[in-house]
Amino acid sequence: MPRHIPALQRTRKPPMPPGRRRLFVIAVVLLVGALGWSLAIVLKPAIQRTIVITTGAEAGIYRGFADRYAPILKRDGITLDIRGSSGSIENYERLKDPNSEYEVGFIQSGTTSPKDTDGLQTIAAVAYEPIWLFYRGDATINRLAQLRGKRVATGVPGSGLLNVSMVLLAHSGITANNTTLIEVDATNAYKGLQNGELDAAFFIGRPDAPMQKTLLNSNLKLMSFAQADALVQKFPSLTKVVFPRASTSIVDDLPQADVTLLAATALLVSKDTLHPALVYLLLDAAKTVHGGEDYFTPLGTFPNLNTDEFPVSDESARYFKSGRPFLQRYLPFWLASFVERRLLILVPFMAVLLGFLQALPRMAESRMKHRLVVWYREIKALEDEIWKTAQPTSEQIAQWRDEIDNIDAHASQIRIPHRYFQDIYALKQAIGLVRERIDQAARKAPS
Repeated sequence: MPRHIPALQRTRKPPMPPGRRRLFVIAVVLLVGALGWSLAIVLKPAIQRTIVITTGAEAGIYRGFADRYAPILKRDGITLDIRGSSGSIENYERLKDPNSEYEVGFIQSGTTSPKDTDGLQTIAAVAYEPIWLFYRGDATINRLAQLRGKRVATGVPGSGLLNVSMVLLAHSGITANNTTLIEVDATNAYKGLQNGELDAAFFIGRPDAPMQKTLLNSNLKLMSFAQADALVQKFPSLTKVVFPRASTSIVDDLPQADVTLLAATALLVSKDTLHPALVYLLLDAAKTVHGGEDYFTPLGTFPNLNTDEFPVSDESARYFKSGRPFLQRYLPFWLASFVERRLLILVPFMAVLLGFLQALPRMAESRMKHRLVVWYREIKALEDEIWKTAQPTSEQIAQWRDEIDNIDAHASQIRIPHRYFQDIYALKQAIGLVRERIDQAARKAPS
Protein backbone atom coordinates (compact mmCIF):
# COMPACT_ATOMS: atom_id res chain seq x y z
CA MET A 1 0.00 0.00 0.00
CA PRO A 2 1.44 3.44 -0.94
CA ARG A 3 2.61 5.54 2.00
CA HIS A 4 0.15 8.32 2.87
CA ILE A 5 1.58 11.87 3.20
CA PRO A 6 -0.45 14.25 5.43
CA ALA A 7 -1.63 17.64 4.25
CA LEU A 8 0.96 20.40 3.95
CA GLN A 9 3.81 17.85 3.86
CA ARG A 10 3.87 16.97 0.17
CA THR A 11 5.02 20.40 -1.06
CA ARG A 12 6.89 21.70 2.00
CA LYS A 13 10.50 22.69 1.26
CA PRO A 14 13.24 21.13 3.35
CA PRO A 15 14.73 23.44 6.02
CA MET A 16 17.81 25.49 5.13
CA PRO A 17 21.01 23.65 6.10
CA PRO A 18 22.88 25.20 9.09
CA GLY A 19 25.97 26.05 6.97
CA ARG A 20 23.89 27.85 4.38
CA ARG A 21 21.99 29.69 7.11
CA ARG A 22 25.26 30.94 8.61
CA LEU A 23 26.44 32.19 5.22
CA PHE A 24 23.15 33.98 4.74
CA VAL A 25 23.43 35.71 8.15
CA ILE A 26 27.06 36.72 7.45
CA ALA A 27 26.06 38.14 4.05
CA VAL A 28 23.28 40.21 5.61
CA VAL A 29 25.62 41.55 8.33
CA LEU A 30 28.27 42.49 5.74
CA LEU A 31 25.66 44.20 3.56
CA VAL A 32 24.32 46.24 6.48
CA GLY A 33 27.87 47.15 7.52
CA ALA A 34 28.78 48.26 3.98
CA LEU A 35 25.63 50.40 3.76
CA GLY A 36 26.39 51.97 7.13
CA TRP A 37 29.98 52.71 6.16
CA SER A 38 28.90 54.25 2.85
CA LEU A 39 26.34 56.38 4.64
CA ALA A 40 28.96 57.61 7.10
CA ILE A 41 31.33 58.55 4.26
CA VAL A 42 28.58 60.50 2.50
CA LEU A 43 27.30 62.27 5.59
CA LYS A 44 30.63 63.18 7.22
CA PRO A 45 31.47 66.13 4.94
CA ALA A 46 27.97 67.52 5.39
CA ILE A 47 28.57 68.13 9.09
CA GLN A 48 32.19 69.39 8.88
CA ARG A 49 32.49 72.69 10.68
CA THR A 50 36.27 73.22 10.86
CA ILE A 51 38.94 73.74 8.20
CA VAL A 52 42.58 73.31 9.23
CA ILE A 53 44.78 75.72 7.26
CA THR A 54 48.59 75.93 7.24
CA THR A 55 49.88 79.47 6.75
CA GLY A 56 53.34 80.84 7.55
CA ALA A 57 55.13 83.07 10.02
CA GLU A 58 52.99 84.75 12.67
CA ALA A 59 53.42 88.20 11.15
CA GLY A 60 53.72 86.98 7.57
CA ILE A 61 51.58 87.58 4.50
CA TYR A 62 49.89 84.17 4.66
CA ARG A 63 48.89 84.57 8.26
CA GLY A 64 47.38 87.94 7.36
CA PHE A 65 45.30 86.33 4.62
CA ALA A 66 44.04 83.59 6.95
CA ASP A 67 43.15 86.08 9.67
CA ARG A 68 40.95 87.91 7.15
CA TYR A 69 39.35 84.69 5.88
CA ALA A 70 38.36 83.52 9.37
CA PRO A 71 35.51 85.99 10.15
CA ILE A 72 34.10 85.59 6.64
CA LEU A 73 33.90 81.81 6.99
CA LYS A 74 32.50 82.21 10.51
CA ARG A 75 29.34 83.77 9.03
CA ASP A 76 28.53 80.38 7.55
CA GLY A 77 29.36 78.53 10.74
CA ILE A 78 32.83 77.38 9.62
CA THR A 79 35.79 77.70 11.98
CA LEU A 80 39.18 78.29 10.35
CA ASP A 81 41.83 76.55 12.46
CA ILE A 82 44.95 78.55 11.61
CA ARG A 83 48.31 76.78 12.05
CA GLY A 84 51.59 78.61 11.54
CA SER A 85 54.59 77.23 9.62
CA SER A 86 57.97 78.26 8.32
CA GLY A 87 56.42 79.00 4.94
CA SER A 88 55.49 77.69 1.53
CA ILE A 89 57.67 74.58 1.40
CA GLU A 90 56.55 73.33 4.81
CA ASN A 91 52.93 74.02 3.80
CA TYR A 92 53.41 71.85 0.72
CA GLU A 93 54.92 69.03 2.76
CA ARG A 94 52.03 69.16 5.21
CA LEU A 95 49.32 69.16 2.56
CA LYS A 96 50.69 66.36 0.41
CA ASP A 97 50.73 64.01 3.40
CA PRO A 98 47.38 62.16 3.07
CA ASN A 99 47.38 61.37 6.78
CA SER A 100 47.93 64.92 7.98
CA GLU A 101 45.14 67.01 9.48
CA TYR A 102 45.95 69.95 7.21
CA GLU A 103 43.35 70.50 4.47
CA VAL A 104 44.16 73.93 3.01
CA GLY A 105 47.23 76.12 2.80
CA PHE A 106 49.11 78.83 0.93
CA ILE A 107 51.91 77.87 -1.44
CA GLN A 108 54.18 80.30 -3.27
CA SER A 109 54.43 79.75 -7.02
CA GLY A 110 57.70 78.26 -8.19
CA THR A 111 58.78 76.87 -4.82
CA THR A 112 57.68 73.25 -5.25
CA SER A 113 57.79 70.47 -7.83
CA PRO A 114 54.25 69.04 -7.65
CA LYS A 115 53.57 65.41 -8.58
CA ASP A 116 50.37 63.81 -9.83
CA THR A 117 50.36 61.63 -6.73
CA ASP A 118 50.30 64.60 -4.32
CA GLY A 119 46.50 64.69 -4.25
CA LEU A 120 46.46 68.50 -4.23
CA GLN A 121 44.41 71.03 -6.17
CA THR A 122 44.50 74.78 -6.70
CA ILE A 123 41.48 76.61 -5.37
CA ALA A 124 42.73 79.94 -6.72
CA ALA A 125 45.70 82.21 -7.23
CA VAL A 126 45.00 84.94 -4.69
CA ALA A 127 47.71 87.62 -4.70
CA TYR A 128 51.11 88.73 -5.86
CA GLU A 129 53.93 88.33 -3.34
CA PRO A 130 56.44 91.10 -4.12
CA ILE A 131 60.08 90.25 -3.49
CA TRP A 132 61.97 93.16 -1.96
CA LEU A 133 65.73 93.52 -1.69
CA PHE A 134 66.76 96.21 0.76
CA TYR A 135 70.44 97.15 1.11
CA ARG A 136 72.68 99.65 2.80
CA GLY A 137 75.61 101.67 1.49
CA ASP A 138 76.26 104.54 -0.88
CA ALA A 139 76.47 102.59 -4.11
CA THR A 140 73.29 101.93 -6.15
CA ILE A 141 72.50 98.24 -6.64
CA ASN A 142 70.12 97.22 -9.41
CA ARG A 143 71.56 93.81 -10.37
CA LEU A 144 71.87 90.77 -8.12
CA ALA A 145 75.39 90.12 -9.40
CA GLN A 146 76.45 93.27 -7.51
CA LEU A 147 75.89 91.39 -4.22
CA ARG A 148 78.98 89.23 -4.76
CA GLY A 149 81.15 89.22 -1.64
CA LYS A 150 78.55 90.85 0.58
CA ARG A 151 76.56 89.58 3.57
CA VAL A 152 73.04 88.74 2.36
CA ALA A 153 70.01 87.44 4.31
CA THR A 154 67.98 84.99 2.21
CA GLY A 155 65.06 83.86 4.41
CA VAL A 156 64.41 80.96 6.75
CA PRO A 157 64.47 77.21 5.97
CA GLY A 158 61.10 75.94 4.73
CA SER A 159 60.09 79.32 3.36
CA GLY A 160 59.32 80.19 -0.24
CA LEU A 161 61.49 83.29 0.12
CA LEU A 162 64.61 81.22 0.80
CA ASN A 163 63.87 79.08 -2.23
CA VAL A 164 63.31 81.93 -4.68
CA SER A 165 66.17 84.09 -3.36
CA MET A 166 68.67 81.23 -3.69
CA VAL A 167 67.48 80.47 -7.22
CA LEU A 168 67.75 84.11 -8.29
CA LEU A 169 71.17 84.54 -6.68
CA ALA A 170 72.52 81.35 -8.22
CA HIS A 171 71.35 82.47 -11.65
CA SER A 172 73.28 85.71 -11.09
CA GLY A 173 76.47 83.89 -10.12
CA ILE A 174 76.07 84.36 -6.37
CA THR A 175 76.87 81.28 -4.28
CA ALA A 176 77.99 80.43 -0.76
CA ASN A 177 81.53 80.20 -2.13
CA ASN A 178 81.76 83.88 -3.05
CA THR A 179 79.16 85.51 -0.79
CA THR A 180 78.06 85.19 2.83
CA LEU A 181 74.48 83.89 2.67
CA ILE A 182 72.62 83.97 5.96
CA GLU A 183 69.34 82.21 6.67
CA VAL A 184 67.42 84.46 9.03
CA ASP A 185 63.83 85.67 9.52
CA ALA A 186 62.54 89.09 8.50
CA THR A 187 62.75 90.72 11.92
CA ASN A 188 66.37 89.75 12.47
CA ALA A 189 67.25 90.58 8.87
CA TYR A 190 65.96 94.13 9.42
CA LYS A 191 67.92 94.42 12.67
CA GLY A 192 71.04 93.13 10.90
CA LEU A 193 70.71 95.79 8.22
CA GLN A 194 70.22 98.53 10.78
CA ASN A 195 73.18 97.60 12.95
CA GLY A 196 75.53 96.90 10.04
CA GLU A 197 75.76 93.11 10.41
CA LEU A 198 74.17 92.64 6.95
CA ASP A 199 74.69 94.41 3.65
CA ALA A 200 71.44 93.29 1.97
CA ALA A 201 68.38 91.18 2.72
CA PHE A 202 65.48 89.65 0.84
CA PHE A 203 61.94 90.19 2.10
CA ILE A 204 58.54 89.17 0.79
CA GLY A 205 55.11 90.62 1.46
CA ARG A 206 52.60 93.30 0.59
CA PRO A 207 53.58 96.99 0.82
CA ASP A 208 51.01 97.56 3.57
CA ALA A 209 52.39 94.75 5.80
CA PRO A 210 53.98 96.02 9.03
CA MET A 211 57.50 94.88 8.12
CA GLN A 212 57.28 96.40 4.64
CA LYS A 213 56.03 99.70 6.07
CA THR A 214 58.94 99.75 8.46
CA LEU A 215 61.44 99.02 5.71
CA LEU A 216 59.97 101.53 3.26
CA ASN A 217 60.07 104.30 5.85
CA SER A 218 63.64 103.52 6.96
CA ASN A 219 66.92 104.89 5.61
CA LEU A 220 67.57 101.62 3.78
CA LYS A 221 67.66 101.52 -0.02
CA LEU A 222 65.27 99.44 -2.14
CA MET A 223 66.72 97.68 -5.16
CA SER A 224 64.94 98.05 -8.51
CA PHE A 225 65.43 94.89 -10.61
CA ALA A 226 66.94 96.24 -13.81
CA GLN A 227 66.97 92.72 -15.28
CA ALA A 228 63.37 91.93 -14.35
CA ASP A 229 62.24 91.15 -17.92
CA ALA A 230 65.00 88.60 -18.43
CA LEU A 231 64.43 87.00 -15.03
CA VAL A 232 60.67 86.66 -15.63
CA GLN A 233 61.39 85.04 -18.98
CA LYS A 234 63.73 82.60 -17.24
CA PHE A 235 61.38 81.92 -14.34
CA PRO A 236 57.71 81.97 -15.53
CA SER A 237 56.45 81.53 -11.98
CA LEU A 238 57.55 85.12 -11.31
CA THR A 239 55.88 88.31 -12.50
CA LYS A 240 57.30 91.78 -13.10
CA VAL A 241 55.49 94.44 -11.05
CA VAL A 242 56.09 98.13 -10.44
CA PHE A 243 55.97 99.90 -7.10
CA PRO A 244 55.00 103.45 -8.19
CA ARG A 245 56.90 106.56 -7.25
CA ALA A 246 55.65 108.20 -4.01
CA SER A 247 53.61 105.12 -3.03
CA THR A 248 55.11 105.20 0.46
CA SER A 249 54.77 108.94 0.95
CA ILE A 250 53.54 111.59 -1.45
CA VAL A 251 54.68 114.35 0.90
CA ASP A 252 58.25 113.05 1.10
CA ASP A 253 58.15 111.64 -2.45
CA LEU A 254 59.14 108.12 -1.34
CA PRO A 255 60.27 106.29 -3.28
CA GLN A 256 61.55 108.99 -5.61
CA ALA A 257 61.19 106.80 -8.72
CA ASP A 258 59.19 103.81 -9.88
CA VAL A 259 60.73 100.62 -8.50
CA THR A 260 60.65 97.44 -10.56
CA LEU A 261 60.11 94.35 -8.46
CA LEU A 262 59.67 90.63 -9.02
CA ALA A 263 56.64 88.93 -7.54
CA ALA A 264 55.69 85.33 -6.91
CA THR A 265 52.02 84.37 -6.78
CA ALA A 266 50.30 83.13 -3.63
CA LEU A 267 48.23 80.03 -4.37
CA LEU A 268 45.38 78.81 -2.18
CA VAL A 269 45.80 75.04 -2.36
CA SER A 270 43.84 72.18 -0.79
CA LYS A 271 43.74 68.43 -0.69
CA ASP A 272 41.51 67.13 -3.47
CA THR A 273 39.38 65.43 -0.81
CA LEU A 274 38.14 68.77 0.57
CA HIS A 275 34.35 68.95 0.48
CA PRO A 276 33.11 70.90 -2.59
CA ALA A 277 30.84 73.12 -0.50
CA LEU A 278 33.86 74.25 1.55
CA VAL A 279 35.76 75.05 -1.65
CA TYR A 280 32.97 77.44 -2.64
CA LEU A 281 33.09 79.12 0.78
CA LEU A 282 36.86 79.56 0.51
CA LEU A 283 36.44 81.05 -2.96
CA ASP A 284 33.91 83.56 -1.60
CA ALA A 285 36.33 84.51 1.18
CA ALA A 286 39.20 84.85 -1.30
CA LYS A 287 37.09 87.06 -3.56
CA THR A 288 36.22 89.32 -0.63
CA VAL A 289 39.79 89.56 0.64
CA HIS A 290 41.72 89.72 -2.64
CA GLY A 291 39.22 91.19 -5.11
CA GLY A 292 40.14 94.83 -4.53
CA GLU A 293 42.81 96.87 -6.25
CA ASP A 294 46.25 97.50 -4.81
CA TYR A 295 49.66 98.84 -5.83
CA PHE A 296 50.20 96.09 -8.38
CA THR A 297 46.81 94.93 -9.63
CA PRO A 298 43.59 96.61 -10.82
CA LEU A 299 40.21 95.80 -9.33
CA GLY A 300 39.15 92.18 -9.84
CA THR A 301 42.53 90.79 -10.87
CA PHE A 302 42.50 88.30 -8.01
CA PRO A 303 41.44 85.65 -7.28
CA ASN A 304 42.01 83.92 -10.60
CA LEU A 305 43.02 80.59 -12.12
CA ASN A 306 46.11 81.81 -14.00
CA THR A 307 48.32 79.01 -12.74
CA ASP A 308 49.20 75.50 -13.78
CA GLU A 309 51.35 74.30 -10.88
CA PHE A 310 48.58 72.14 -9.42
CA PRO A 311 45.41 70.79 -11.05
CA VAL A 312 42.58 73.31 -10.78
CA SER A 313 39.66 72.28 -8.59
CA ASP A 314 36.51 71.41 -10.55
CA GLU A 315 34.53 73.60 -8.19
CA SER A 316 36.86 76.54 -8.88
CA ALA A 317 36.43 76.15 -12.62
CA ARG A 318 32.64 76.19 -12.19
CA TYR A 319 32.80 79.10 -9.74
CA PHE A 320 34.74 81.37 -12.11
CA LYS A 321 32.44 80.39 -14.97
CA SER A 322 29.02 80.69 -13.33
CA GLY A 323 29.42 81.50 -9.61
CA ARG A 324 28.16 79.52 -6.67
CA PRO A 325 25.81 76.54 -7.23
CA PHE A 326 22.11 77.43 -7.31
CA LEU A 327 21.25 76.19 -3.81
CA GLN A 328 24.21 77.95 -2.19
CA ARG A 329 23.17 81.27 -3.72
CA TYR A 330 19.78 81.33 -2.04
CA LEU A 331 20.09 79.08 1.03
CA PRO A 332 22.28 79.30 4.12
CA PHE A 333 25.43 77.21 3.75
CA TRP A 334 24.42 74.56 6.27
CA LEU A 335 21.04 74.07 4.62
CA ALA A 336 22.41 74.03 1.06
CA SER A 337 25.11 71.58 2.09
CA PHE A 338 22.54 69.42 3.86
CA VAL A 339 20.29 69.29 0.81
CA GLU A 340 23.14 68.71 -1.66
CA ARG A 341 24.62 65.86 0.34
CA ARG A 342 21.22 64.29 0.94
CA LEU A 343 20.52 64.47 -2.79
CA LEU A 344 23.44 62.10 -3.32
CA ILE A 345 21.49 59.61 -1.25
CA LEU A 346 17.99 60.75 -2.11
CA VAL A 347 18.23 60.50 -5.91
CA PRO A 348 19.24 56.83 -6.06
CA PHE A 349 16.99 56.12 -3.09
CA MET A 350 14.03 57.71 -4.88
CA ALA A 351 14.80 55.65 -7.98
CA VAL A 352 14.79 52.49 -5.89
CA LEU A 353 11.69 53.64 -4.02
CA LEU A 354 9.86 54.40 -7.26
CA GLY A 355 10.67 50.96 -8.59
CA PHE A 356 9.57 49.44 -5.30
CA LEU A 357 6.28 51.34 -5.35
CA GLN A 358 5.66 50.19 -8.90
CA ALA A 359 6.39 46.62 -7.91
CA LEU A 360 4.43 46.78 -4.66
CA PRO A 361 0.98 45.98 -6.16
CA ARG A 362 2.44 43.00 -7.98
CA MET A 363 4.22 41.89 -4.81
CA ALA A 364 0.99 42.19 -2.82
CA GLU A 365 -0.92 40.27 -5.46
CA SER A 366 1.78 37.62 -5.55
CA ARG A 367 1.61 37.30 -1.78
CA MET A 368 -2.16 36.88 -1.89
CA LYS A 369 -1.87 34.33 -4.67
CA HIS A 370 0.81 32.49 -2.74
CA ARG A 371 -1.61 31.88 0.13
CA LEU A 372 -3.87 30.09 -2.34
CA VAL A 373 -1.10 28.37 -4.31
CA VAL A 374 0.01 26.45 -1.22
CA TRP A 375 -3.39 24.80 -1.04
CA TYR A 376 -3.63 24.29 -4.80
CA ARG A 377 -0.38 22.36 -4.61
CA GLU A 378 -1.71 20.22 -1.79
CA ILE A 379 -4.91 19.55 -3.75
CA LYS A 380 -2.89 18.64 -6.87
CA ALA A 381 -0.61 16.34 -4.88
CA LEU A 382 -3.65 14.66 -3.31
CA GLU A 383 -5.36 14.29 -6.69
CA ASP A 384 -2.20 12.75 -8.18
CA GLU A 385 -2.12 10.22 -5.35
CA ILE A 386 -5.78 9.34 -5.98
CA TRP A 387 -5.19 8.78 -9.71
CA LYS A 388 -2.10 6.64 -9.06
CA THR A 389 -3.92 4.41 -6.60
CA ALA A 390 -5.92 1.95 -8.66
CA GLN A 391 -7.31 -0.07 -5.76
CA PRO A 392 -7.52 2.19 -2.69
CA THR A 393 -8.38 0.66 0.65
CA SER A 394 -11.13 1.97 2.88
CA GLU A 395 -8.46 3.39 5.21
CA GLN A 396 -6.97 5.39 2.32
CA ILE A 397 -10.39 6.67 1.31
CA ALA A 398 -11.01 7.80 4.89
CA GLN A 399 -7.63 9.55 5.06
CA TRP A 400 -8.25 11.31 1.73
CA ARG A 401 -11.61 12.54 2.94
CA ASP A 402 -10.07 13.78 6.19
CA GLU A 403 -7.38 15.56 4.24
CA ILE A 404 -9.72 17.25 1.77
CA ASP A 405 -11.91 18.34 4.69
CA ASN A 406 -8.81 19.77 6.39
CA ILE A 407 -7.85 21.65 3.22
CA ASP A 408 -11.41 22.95 2.89
CA ALA A 409 -11.38 24.15 6.51
CA HIS A 410 -8.06 26.00 6.02
CA ALA A 411 -9.26 27.54 2.76
CA SER A 412 -12.29 28.94 4.56
CA GLN A 413 -10.03 30.68 7.08
CA ILE A 414 -7.77 32.42 4.54
CA ARG A 415 -8.00 36.21 5.03
CA ILE A 416 -7.52 38.15 1.83
CA PRO A 417 -8.99 41.41 0.43
CA HIS A 418 -12.43 41.32 -1.16
CA ARG A 419 -11.08 41.61 -4.68
CA TYR A 420 -9.53 38.15 -4.33
CA PHE A 421 -12.73 36.43 -3.25
CA GLN A 422 -13.17 34.99 -6.72
CA ASP A 423 -9.89 33.12 -6.22
CA ILE A 424 -11.19 31.70 -2.96
CA TYR A 425 -14.27 30.34 -4.71
CA ALA A 426 -12.12 28.94 -7.52
CA LEU A 427 -10.17 27.11 -4.81
CA LYS A 428 -13.44 25.86 -3.36
CA GLN A 429 -14.39 24.51 -6.79
CA ALA A 430 -11.07 22.68 -7.00
CA ILE A 431 -11.69 21.20 -3.55
CA GLY A 432 -15.13 20.07 -4.69
CA LEU A 433 -13.66 18.48 -7.80
CA VAL A 434 -11.16 16.44 -5.74
CA ARG A 435 -13.97 15.37 -3.40
CA GLU A 436 -15.78 13.95 -6.40
CA ARG A 437 -12.58 12.11 -7.35
CA ILE A 438 -12.47 10.63 -3.84
CA ASP A 439 -16.15 9.59 -4.09
CA GLN A 440 -15.49 7.96 -7.47
CA ALA A 441 -12.50 6.09 -6.00
CA ALA A 442 -14.67 5.02 -3.06
CA ARG A 443 -17.28 3.54 -5.39
CA LYS A 444 -14.63 1.54 -7.20
CA ALA A 445 -13.00 0.34 -4.01
CA PRO A 446 -13.75 -3.24 -2.90
CA SER A 447 -16.35 -3.36 -0.17
